[in-house]
Amino acid sequence: MTTGTHEYIDDPRNAGILVSVNGELVPRDKAVVSVFDSGFVLGDGVWEGLRLKDGGVAFLDAHLDRLYEGAKAIDMEIGLSRDALSEQLFACLRANAMHDGVHIRLMVTRGVKRTPYQDPRVTIGPATIVIIPEYKAPKPDLQESGIRLFTVHVRRTGPAEQDQKLNSHSKLNCILACIQATKAGADEALMLDPAGFVATCNSTHFFIVRRGELWTSPPDYCLGGITRGNILSVAREADIPALEKRFSLTDVYGADEAFVTGTFAGTVPVASVDGRTIGNGGALPGPLTTRLAALYKALAARSLAPIAEPAR
Repeated sequence: MTTGTHEYIDDPRNAGILVSVNGELVPRDKAVVSVFDSGFVLGDGVWEGLRLKDGGVAFLDAHLDRLYEGAKAIDMEIGLSRDALSEQLFACLRANAMHDGVHIRLMVTRGVKRTPYQDPRVTIGPATIVIIPEYKAPKPDLQESGIRLFTVHVRRTGPAEQDQKLNSHSKLNCILACIQATKAGADEALMLDPAGFVATCNSTHFFIVRRGELWTSPPDYCLGGITRGNILSVAREADIPALEKRFSLTDVYGADEAFVTGTFAGTVPVASVDGRTIGNGGALPGPLTTRLAALYKALAARSLAPIAEPAR
């Protein structure tokens, strides 16, 4: 039984990894930030999840675009140029002699505060930048068993509450959704928008296939997912009708196929939603999901940014 799309195979090499904390490489058990850090006190920051494969980081430019745009939206100075931050990332990977099968968490918070209070003006010093690379491979049974989703009461909010385009450290609504789905015996939560249409999942993006068409929700109530956007792109390049539209749970229950997407696992088939088997209950993943996964994998391979050596 799976426990979500981020379930991974334990790798003993992770015990000895070096973590980058503000550019300093420290052992995993020594990697700490201040209890006065804005991320710890308030969840004040932005982050990205990246994949290292075949010696390169997939879709690095798109991830950096989102990171810097998010930082600007919350009026936070990262303090490093894109090139300097990329080099800090590459230096961490080189120090760990990593080349493949690595998931990277790149986190930036507003920095240390002189007192635990929300006002950014009590922040002292520069932003805190942490890079955690780990050997992580999705569990292979995910593709054959699929995941089970449960529709939760926790809604995705609009820009007036907390703009879902922000990949912020504050993820409490997603955490509450995940808890409710777990209590219901599911692997992940399916979340609705304020009007009751399908929005997204608590940690992935959601797609359905109906009569040869690919559907996903509009971007109004979900993160601008890198994998989500790439799936739409490869589908359209392959002349697969790919629609961003509002749809309801009735459309989901009657779908031929369903899958979720994310940086870590790519595409993962959905076996059931709210106890309803998706499609005819045949082998997973379905034919269109399989085709899209292959197209996405090829695109990811073409996008790799090599772990460059520092300029001399």
